[in-house]
Amino acid sequence: MSFLRKKLDQLKQPFEKGQKWEKFAPAINAFDTFLFVPNHTTKKGAHIRDAVDLKRTMITVVIALIPALIYGMYNTGYQYYSQLDTTFTFMDAFLHGAWKILPMIVVSYAVGLGIEFIFAIYRGHEVNEGYLVTGLLIPMIMPVDIPLWMVAVSVAFAVLIGKEAFGGTGMNILNPALTARAFAFFAYPTYMSGNQVWVSEASNVDGVSGETILGTLAAGNEVSYNMWSMFAGSIPGSIAETSTLWILVGAAILILTGVGSWRIIVGGFVGAAVMAFLFNLWGANELMNFPWYQHLVVGGLAFGVVFMATDPVSAAQTFKGKWIYGILIGIFGIMIRVFNPAYPEGIMLAILLMNVFAPTIDHYVIEANIKRRKKRLSTATVKSA
Repeated sequence: MSFLRKKLDQLKQPFEKGQKWEKFAPAINAFDTFLFVPNHTTKKGAHIRDAVDLKRTMITVVIALIPALIYGMYNTGYQYYSQLDTTFTFMDAFLHGAWKILPMIVVSYAVGLGIEFIFAIYRGHEVNEGYLVTGLLIPMIMPVDIPLWMVAVSVAFAVLIGKEAFGGTGMNILNPALTARAFAFFAYPTYMSGNQVWVSEASNVDGVSGETILGTLAAGNEVSYNMWSMFAGSIPGSIAETSTLWILVGAAILILTGVGSWRIIVGGFVGAAVMAFLFNLWGANELMNFPWYQHLVVGGLAFGVVFMATDPVSAAQTFKGKWIYGILIGIFGIMIRVFNPAYPEGIMLAILLMNVFAPTIDHYVIEANIKRRKKRLSTATVKSA
């Protein structure tokens, strides 16, 4: 590592202050901080010394995403080979999925980081590590056969409008990955809906049925998948959103490391379960009749609650606010899913809606705490008098 350290120091010399390429320093520093802990410290003010920084937080989230991503690659191949009615191995399915998904990840990182570098150089600040997670999340929530150029345009929109327009990492009010998916959904609806976009279609097979469970229910039809298939994830859907099992493994990593808020995660599932149960009592259509516990394991609800709703920038910050925020996401996610037959998957819109209201939730929680403390203080003053 010392050899690499010396080489990086040599490469950085032309980028130092007062040198020829000084304005491009953020770009070279980004590679340095990605490989090594930054060698600078704060000079004034009170600070807490901790080994946890933004880079380690983002890497932890990436690690938590890996199980769902690996299964998503396998499931992509599984759905593909299932059309061919032929025998295949786990590795056959995984390699086909990797062949379809890895180019999407490369495009996402290339476009997103390219824009991040340009803005860092233009503004003269360091490149933030926030896109390490966003760049992986965007492909994971897309249909497997979406054209790469659509991924690139969606990424550019998310970074420019959803993030940099607000000032970059830590300033955005909307989750950038969900902003990319929302843009793709409204800009290219034929590639984000329908019964064939959710599976890697074999060119020599006609009439592929790749409709999602929620799409089938929205059309008024019953589903043929059992509970284990829904929970394990061997069903059509976005690349990494189908397996609740592996999503929960990622949730455990986030919670145990303290990176993800367990209050938001539990609140999201509780809100969704209560809302789905109430709709079961109503039972006016197939989506309402769909068992409440199965609502929790299909579509993007689990993935959204675990990896999107817990975004520390766009989520609520107070303890009580996190409960309210998570519960409302679950409630609105199921409501949109049931009442909008044109778009039965509602967790994306629910999270984006609550991103907007998260500051308001925290404001009223803090105001309530202030009033309660004032009342307690006035009561104690009266008693002492």
